[in-house]
Amino acid sequence: MLTQRLYSRGLANYRVWQSLRKFAASANNANDNDVDERHPLKGIRILDLTRIIAGPFCTMVLADLGAEVIKVERPHFGDESRKWGPPFLEQSKDSTYYLASNRNKQSVCIDLKRGTDMLHDLARISDVFVENYVPGTLDRYGLGYDQLKEINPKLVYCTLSGYGSTGPYAKRPGYDVIASSMGGLLHITGQPDGPPSKVGVAVTDIATGLYAHGAILAALYQRERSQRGQKIDVDLLSTCCSLLINVGSNYLNAGTEAKRWGTQHSSIVPYQSFKTRDGYLTLGAGSDAQFVELCRRLGIEQVSSDPKFQTNRDRVTNRKELVKLLEDILSGDTSKNWMKQFEGASFPVGPVNNIREVFEDEHIQAINLVKTLRHDKDGAVKVVGPPVVYSEARNDARTAPPTLGEHTDKVLSQLLGYDPQKIQHLRDQGIIQ
Repeated sequence: MLTQRLYSRGLANYRVWQSLRKFAASANNANDNDVDERHPLKGIRILDLTRIIAGPFCTMVLADLGAEVIKVERPHFGDESRKWGPPFLEQSKDSTYYLASNRNKQSVCIDLKRGTDMLHDLARISDVFVENYVPGTLDRYGLGYDQLKEINPKLVYCTLSGYGSTGPYAKRPGYDVIASSMGGLLHITGQPDGPPSKVGVAVTDIATGLYAHGAILAALYQRERSQRGQKIDVDLLSTCCSLLINVGSNYLNAGTEAKRWGTQHSSIVPYQSFKTRDGYLTLGAGSDAQFVELCRRLGIEQVSSDPKFQTNRDRVTNRKELVKLLEDILSGDTSKNWMKQFEGASFPVGPVNNIREVFEDEHIQAINLVKTLRHDKDGAVKVVGPPVVYSEARNDARTAPPTLGEHTDKVLSQLLGYDPQKIQHLRDQGIIQ
């Protein structure tokens, strides 16, 4: 009896062990590239006619969340950013610039002028259409909003442009640095006694893409109630004006014209980068209590009780004197030693890292932000993964940015039902690649 019980228990444990082995094996063999129910946008198909940065960044964020993104490119040329280098990948010859905004997508090469019927067929089975041509351009090819909503009334149509669909600048092409110039961002960026300066990356493009991604999600949510799609207009100049935040509010409400502050803050002192013995360190004291702690850690407790520096208003008034005092102190040691001195501080502080130091930082490595993806021609590429983490949902970098036309045959055969002969005929005619 006891022997039988032990045997039964052992058999049950063995079966559990075998089941766990099978589960582990299936998990290990599972394709990490698959979209599953944990991806919030599973089942959403996006027809992406965007190039360069703003549009591709928008659709990449949506693709990370599980949307199926079909990137439509010009045969034999593709997204212009593929050529924005060096550096380039060795085999595919795509620029590393292109890699930054195009993961998790499928590339299909279709001539817009002669492939309109194909694009109509794809729009008919898509949820979202995203484009960033000069307003009015796609209308000439039968791909404008009014034309596509007749084909698919539930289509969410998002257009990204330099200046929007109306107004005197509507027909101008849009570029990040021009919109940033006209929108005042260059005017407020740079050293006080220096010329205007652009931000180190195309921040207006990226912000426009993020606005567009949020607008598309809102339109999809509204569609659940209305059962209708709609057109969304997002433009670089309006985005740049929105990025002015307090600077714009200061002018609109107090008539205060802005100026360049370098790394300093117009309303908080200290709040800037300081030169150290071997680099730069950025720190701030957003409250009087933080300033008291900063002075204590620097061994200058008496400064925090000086009437010239007791409150932030006092410190702003006497900015030059206080900044000079802090510059003299902080330049006497290395950034690394100062960070040790400030360990656990309540005030914000961090070194000004070069890009190597960014990606070698222990925190960046600990959170596994950089992802390595298998590439069709170059073996593997690295990308910065999504910065947003969900407790229940998946938001991930799954597939490398596609090579030009990598998925043309797959999309036309699997989604539109084209047979190999028809696909080859279209390729022979130069309509697809």
